[in-house]
Amino acid sequence: MNLSDYVIRKASQAKTAARQLATVSTAVKNRALLAMADALEAREAELLEANQKDVAAASGLTKAAIDRLTLNSKRIKEMAAGLREVAALPDPVGEVTKVWQRPNGMKVSRVRVPIGVIGIIYESRPNVTADAASLCLKSGNAVVLRGGSEAIQSNAAIVKVLMETGEKAGIPAGAITFIDNPDRQVSTLLLKQDKLIDLIIPRGGEGLMQFIVKESTIPVIKHDKGVCHTYVDDKADLTMAEAICFNAKVQRPGTCNAMETLLVHQAVAPTFLPPLIQRYQDAGVEVRGCPKTVKLAPGVKPAADSDWGTEFLDLILAVRVVDDMDQAMEHIARHGSHLIPSQAQVLTHCNAGALATAGGYGTALGVIRHAVEQGKKIQVWATETRPYLQGARLTAWELQRDQRYDLSNHMVWARDGRPGGMGRFTAKIGTEIEEAYKQALIRSGHCDTLVGILRK
Repeated sequence: MNLSDYVIRKASQAKTAARQLATVSTAVKNRALLAMADALEAREAELLEANQKDVAAASGLTKAAIDRLTLNSKRIKEMAAGLREVAALPDPVGEVTKVWQRPNGMKVSRVRVPIGVIGIIYESRPNVTADAASLCLKSGNAVVLRGGSEAIQSNAAIVKVLMETGEKAGIPAGAITFIDNPDRQVSTLLLKQDKLIDLIIPRGGEGLMQFIVKESTIPVIKHDKGVCHTYVDDKADLTMAEAICFNAKVQRPGTCNAMETLLVHQAVAPTFLPPLIQRYQDAGVEVRGCPKTVKLAPGVKPAADSDWGTEFLDLILAVRVVDDMDQAMEHIARHGSHLIPSQAQVLTHCNAGALATAGGYGTALGVIRHAVEQGKKIQVWATETRPYLQGARLTAWELQRDQRYDLSNHMVWARDGRPGGMGRFTAKIGTEIEEAYKQALIRSGHCDTLVGILRK
């Protein structure tokens, strides 16, 4: 069987299972998840044996990468606990989120249904296999799992336990489908199966994200690279700050939530950094610092410009002394992941602003404000799928009241009208909305539209 036929067969298995899984009851899904959790713990020796084969073959990987790859009794118990937590979650399938009546008397309901088949492509960590499978199962979606070749033995063993246990509990065969061929070409072929797979979710580094976005003909939900920053202010509890900063780098440096850059206020840096850097160095961390940091502690290497935006995923840390919080925030904005690029066109669905959340910045509007504060010019399109005071008009009103932005002569409202099922398109925030799509919204009257280049 050639690679193309292999991929189509795997995706077809999941597609067939998806139709059956969509109607499986909550009780059956929860029973299966709990049985899977028990089975992972009961077959721990089997999983550890498979994992040891992967670790033994892991030549050339960094210490942090090997840590991500390694399973032990504690991590297997954590996987099992994760499955039990998913079983305890409410079942989203069949939930009615909205009901309305048309002028002709017809009642319309918006009901949550499974997406279908989700392809998940990920790297290194075997626990992602159980996480991804359990979340897809609970939401009624079949899943095609493509893990990294470095963890193929571990992933295969985990999937075997999940599949065997799940089928005994009433889950259709193929609901959890595993790609067991490590050939790199398989991923490319998988990303072209838009007739069989409904959504791709990647989980990994920046290189994997770029590859998937470039190659996929299937819709993709992705994250940006993680460059986690910690800022220690001059008013911070320095004893607590030291404990947090040490743990954030050293506990598991290979995970995406590990700290990569430490920023410290200049007033406390002379007393705070030397003992902390010594602790880092004793733990094997390579510290790369700005000129001020280099002077404060021996053994610190001068940081290159590229270090400030790097996700090391290793025992390496960039440290910078900053003048104040404003400079720290400026640093993070410049070197962290950029949520909204300049000249972007942002679609915000209903109201996601100050009145919708605590703190006065909201969700969508907080991101929008941050982009504008960086001097970016963006267009905001606010769609309406709820009553006026819960939707686009409230979003526009909040932006108008914010005196930092000039919205004069940039307000254009579409005609009044009821929504036309926009929720599945907008999903809170989208970027790069096509002009034709926007104009279609305006002409149809399915949204109230705020159009404006936001300026300081």
